Amino acid sequence: MVVCGDDALAHRLAAELRDVYGERVTLVVPSAREPHRPRIPPPARALDRATALLGRVSAAVARTPPAPSEALGDGTEPPEEAVRILEAAQPDDLALAEAGVATAGALALVHDDDELNIHAALRARRLNPRLRLVIRLYNRKLGQHLEELLDQAAAVAALDTDGGGDAEAADAADASTTVLSDADTVAPALVATAVAGTSKVIEADGLLLRAVERMPVPPGRPGDPGLCTLALLPAAANDPGQEPGSGHGGDERPLLLPDDAAVAGAAGCGTVVLETVSYTGRPVRPARLRGRGAPLASLFSRRLRWSLAGVVGAVLALAVASWLTTGLDPVHGAYLTLLDLFAINDPALGQPLPRKILQLLSGLTGLLLLPVLVAAAFEGLGTFRSASALRRPPRGLSGHVVLLGLGKVGTRVLARLHERGIPVVCIEADPEARGIALARRLRVPTVLGDVTQEGVLEAAMIGRAASLLALSSADTTNLEAALYARSVTPGLRVTLRLFDDRFATAVYRTLRAAHPGALTRSRSTSFLAAPAFAGAMMGRQILGAIPVERRVLLVARVGVRGNPALEGRTVAEVTRPGRLRVLAVDTSAPDETQPQAAAAAPPPDTEREPARLVHELGDDYVLRPQDRVLLAATRQGLGDLHVRRPRTPGAGAAARQG
Repeated sequence: MVVCGDDALAHRLAAELRDVYGERVTLVVPSAREPHRPRIPPPARALDRATALLGRVSAAVARTPPAPSEALGDGTEPPEEAVRILEAAQPDDLALAEAGVATAGALALVHDDDELNIHAALRARRLNPRLRLVIRLYNRKLGQHLEELLDQAAAVAALDTDGGGDAEAADAADASTTVLSDADTVAPALVATAVAGTSKVIEADGLLLRAVERMPVPPGRPGDPGLCTLALLPAAANDPGQEPGSGHGGDERPLLLPDDAAVAGAAGCGTVVLETVSYTGRPVRPARLRGRGAPLASLFSRRLRWSLAGVVGAVLALAVASWLTTGLDPVHGAYLTLLDLFAINDPALGQPLPRKILQLLSGLTGLLLLPVLVAAAFEGLGTFRSASALRRPPRGLSGHVVLLGLGKVGTRVLARLHERGIPVVCIEADPEARGIALARRLRVPTVLGDVTQEGVLEAAMIGRAASLLALSSADTTNLEAALYARSVTPGLRVTLRLFDDRFATAVYRTLRAAHPGALTRSRSTSFLAAPAFAGAMMGRQILGAIPVERRVLLVARVGVRGNPALEGRTVAEVTRPGRLRVLAVDTSAPDETQPQAAAAAPPPDTEREPARLVHELGDDYVLRPQDRVLLAATRQGLGDLHVRRPRTPGAGAAARQG
C-alpha cells in the first residue's frame, strides 16, 4: 500500500493499514525542508493560550494517573518503524515510481490540495492501470466524474493489454477508483457522537449502525442482543457504554459472529452488539423549513390580517346597504360603493339623504384602507427580505445541538443533522463561511459572532441544548466554548475537534475529571476519516472495521449479481457462524432484466430508502440478483465471497487476497 499526503490524515491512514489490516505501507510525505510543508501542529501562541486556559481548570481538579489511549482515539500515534517513509516534494512520476506504485495493490492520495491529488491520480493510473486508487477530494461532483474517467481508463487498459479475458476483466473491476471527502466521511461519526455519544459508527445504504459492548447479565435474565451479536467476550466489560476495542484482559480470544445457540449458552460473558443510531428527541418540523410556498400567515401578521378582514367586511356592508336603500341591482350597488371608496365618483348632490350618508361612509372607509395597504406592502417586502437572511433561534427551542463552526466539516455535519430531523443552532464568526449559504437555504437558526465573546452561546440557547459540537479550525476556540458551555450546563454532552494529540489527551482527562457525570469526546478529522480511507484501499465494498480486542470484523457491502455464494440463496444459507453474517439487504434497486422496471426507476439524485434489516426480511428471504447485502465478516469469511484470480506475470505484483 502506498499513501501520499501532507497532513495528519496520511500518518493516521498508514497506521490504520499497518495495525488493523496488517499491510506493508510506503508513506510519501513532503520534505521538511520544503517551504510548502503544511503546519500540522497549531501555532505556538495559540497552544500557549490553550494550555493556560486549561491550566485554570486543572488547578481546581484532582489529577488522575494517566492511562494509555484515554483520549478515545486521539492519543499519541504508534511508532512507525514498520512503515517505509519516502520524502518527496510532490507525488510526481519519479516519486511514485520510487514508492513502488507499479507493483502496489492500492494508492491513497490524501493531500489537502484537490488539484495535486488529481494530477497524481492521472500519473498513477498511467503507471499502473490495475492500481486501486483512493483520492481525497472535497468537490463531490468533480469526484464522481473523476471516478468514471479513471475506471474507464483502467478498463480500456486491461482490454488493450491482455485481450479482454475474464481474469483481466476481474482485475479491471478490482482496479477501482474511490473518491472520498474527509468532511463527508467524518460527518456521520460526529453526528452519532452528538446524538448517541459514540463515534464507532458505520453508515451504509441509509442505515447508521454502531457497535457497543454490553456487560454480562445474571443467569436467567435475557440480555438485549440489539440487531445482532457480533462477538462474545471472554471477560466482563467494565463500562457498558464504552466503545468496542478498548481491550479487556484475558488469555482467551473473543468468539466472533456467534450463532444463536452460542449466544444463548454464553452466560456471564460480555458481548459486542450492533445497534442502530437514531435521534429520539423532538424532530424539526419540515413544513416551516422546507416549504417552497409563502402562505398568507407567513406574509402578513395576525393584526394586519384582522385589519384587512375588517375593511373587507365594511365594504361588503356598504354594498348591501346601497343595494337596499337605493333600489339598484346588487352589482351596480357594489360598483358605486367601490367608486366612492376610491374617491373617484361624483359627489351625491341632489341625491337622497341615505345615498349621501353612504358616500361619506365609503370615503371614510377608503381613508382607513390606505394605511392598511401600505402596511401590507411593507410586511410582505420584509418577509421576502428575511427569507434570504439567517434565521434566529426560536424562543421555545430545547434539546437541540449547538454546532460551532461552518467550515468544510461543519457544513457536512449540518447537512447530516438536518437530513435526520435533528434541531440544530449554528454559531459562526465569519459571515462569508462555506456553510452560511447552506444554513440560509435550510432555514437553520444561526448566530453570527465570536463564540469567545459574552452572549454568543447564550444566543444559541446553550443552557437548553442537548449537546455541543465544537468543530471550528482553532483548538483554543473549541476548548473555550466547551469550558464555558460546561459552566452553564454541567451535564452537557460535548464533542471537541482538536488537532494536537497530546493537547487533546490533556483536555479529555481534565474535562472527564472535572465533570465525571457528563460525556466528553475529543475527535480529530484525521482519526475519524482514516478507517474509511483504509477500507476503500482494501476494496470498494469494505465500509469499515470494528475492532474486537485484538481481532477485527469487516463491514462490507457486496452485490449479489454474479456471486454464486449469494445469488439465489437464502439469508440463512449465506450466514456462516464465526466467519460471515448478513446484517441488512438493500432491495431498492430495480430488476435490470425487466424493461418496465428500468423505466420506473427513480432518478439518481432522489433520496433512497434505507436498507431493510435481516429481522425485517426473515432468514428465509432469497437474495435476488439486483440486491446488495450489508454483512459483517472476518477476513477469511469475506475472502470466501471474493476469490481473486492470480494475475499474469506481466501484469505486476502477485494477487492479493481481497
